[in-house]
Amino acid sequence: MIKHFLNLEWKQYFRSSYWQKSIALNILLVLLGLYFVVMFLGLGFGLLFILKKALPDKDPFVVANSFMFFWFLGDLMMRFFLQKLPVMSVKPLLTLPIKRSTIVHFVLGKSALNFFNFLPLFAVIPFSIMLIRDGYAASAILPWMFAVIIVVLIINFLNFIIEAFSAEKDLSFLPLIIVAGTLFGLDYFNVLPMKSLVGDSLVAISNNPVYILIPLLLLAIFYMYNFKILKDKLFLDSSLKSKVTEVKAADLSWTKRFGDIAPFMQLDLKLIWRNKRTKSMTMLLFIGLLYGLFFYPQPMYRDMEFMFAFIGVFSTGFFLINFGQFIPAWDSGYYKMLMSQNIKYEQYLRSKFILMVMSVVILFVLGIPYVYFGWKILIAHFAAAIYNIGVNSHVILYGGSFNRKKIDLDKKAAFNYQGTGAVQWIIGFPLMLLPMGLFGLVNWLVGFEAAVALLIIMGVTGIVFHKKLMSFITKKYLDSKYKMINAFSQDN
Repeated sequence: MIKHFLNLEWKQYFRSSYWQKSIALNILLVLLGLYFVVMFLGLGFGLLFILKKALPDKDPFVVANSFMFFWFLGDLMMRFFLQKLPVMSVKPLLTLPIKRSTIVHFVLGKSALNFFNFLPLFAVIPFSIMLIRDGYAASAILPWMFAVIIVVLIINFLNFIIEAFSAEKDLSFLPLIIVAGTLFGLDYFNVLPMKSLVGDSLVAISNNPVYILIPLLLLAIFYMYNFKILKDKLFLDSSLKSKVTEVKAADLSWTKRFGDIAPFMQLDLKLIWRNKRTKSMTMLLFIGLLYGLFFYPQPMYRDMEFMFAFIGVFSTGFFLINFGQFIPAWDSGYYKMLMSQNIKYEQYLRSKFILMVMSVVILFVLGIPYVYFGWKILIAHFAAAIYNIGVNSHVILYGGSFNRKKIDLDKKAAFNYQGTGAVQWIIGFPLMLLPMGLFGLVNWLVGFEAAVALLIIMGVTGIVFHKKLMSFITKKYLDSKYKMINAFSQDN
């Protein structure tokens, strides 16, 4: 039966429309995968030499194990955003005399063949080989290697449990933040030394291979729990049950002060709050807002003043970029109906513009505490906010007139490439690299004040010519109206 399932999966994969859509994006993802393979191979073969040179007085094997906790934690977070749950077209199979347990075992077994389970092998196996060549006993290293592989599989099934709980409760990535934050907090505040616990456990397994039974037992527990979850949901009529949800109403009367664009703003706000992709995108605002904390606390970046503009544009324009680049694809599900109404297209676009401008102002105000790292950073963020309002908002609205891909609002936002085309990649250059390049060049030739003034002048110029720019952009949308209707009527 498993052989028959594999045959069906092979035919489904190569007969689907997968090869006909986003070929360039698929090639890019393959190249990215090969890049990570090479990086992990380099890490595996070079880690022993790096550790010996950096910490000559310590055992490199023990040092490597002391950092395994952070590797496992990072692996869990990356899987949540990148790894898809194992799926299979099971409905036709449920009408056949096939045991549900067989189907579930196949689906879970299929997940073990995921790229994320193979990727660590390109680092773990070379590192094990280098340790054995350096004089470590193979009887100690091989059990350690298998223990790491088992932990990787445990993380694989733990991720599915978190994904299933998040989807059931509609909590986006909140459970992941709780799990990862709790584990990291326990170690950081020395409540439970997770780093030492994981490292010492792996060293203990290498010294006494019988301890490998403990991670094997954990793997069996996680596997059986996933098996139970999937089997309980594997019924033909499970998709026929009507989902009862409580309607969450919000007071949007404040939007009436914006006049004739108020109805469109209300629709956009409801769309953002009620759909999974837009909601998870909004929750990612915290990442954009705190983006500067990856750089500013480090003294080396405080001297790179050209980075201030890049971080400022990204931090204050996170919503503008992520929401604006898919205008009007957010409304692709009912775009045909929307265009059949007696509405002015300029009002429709102006509501999007006002929403993006409001987000820039709010994110700048929330980012004012960056002044802790210096007044120059706050001033650069202010200039970047003005640039976002006057320039990037118009650039991204114009780029939206070239969108031709439908978006499924029921999928998560993080690392979701649906609706992404060449426009989204090309538009990144004027949005991010242009202000950073201009800021850095003027800062180097003239000075910081002149660079800030340049961004502000460009932003103010865009604000002054806003009406003319909007008229030009609206005309472009009207010219592309029927092309977008036709494109949104098709499945990607």
